[in-house]
Amino acid sequence: MTQVLTQAQAKQLGLAGRKSLEIVSGEKGSQAVTLRLVEIPVPQPGEKLRGPHFHNGFEECIFVMSGEGCMEADSGKFPVKAGDTLLVTPGEKHVTRNTGAEPLMLLCFFPVAEIAKRTQDVAAKP
Repeated sequence: MTQVLTQAQAKQLGLAGRKSLEIVSGEKGSQAVTLRLVEIPVPQPGEKLRGPHFHNGFEECIFVMSGEGCMEADSGKFPVKAGDTLLVTPGEKHVTRNTGAEPLMLLCFFPVAEIAKRTQDVAAKP
């Protein structure tokens, strides 16, 4: 059955250093898709930023809606701007940083209905 899922109905996630709204997921009735709208603000001096993470067994596709940033991944650093798309391979450690003067807005797609149990943060080095 087709559904209309509004941004107001999205689940707010408590991820460090960003606003993340889960619009579509298994919790909303999806069988094979998660879609998130993510806003990464301009970093402030001394602010603790989110560290890298990875996904076990599935890709992540990120569309940059507005702003500028840099994806730091195992395979390198990738500057991005509005209109760019990133495809992150399963298991690759990565984090996206805002490098611009305005919020970095991302639309993040995952080809699974539940990502939390298969996503792991990378432990910070002492």
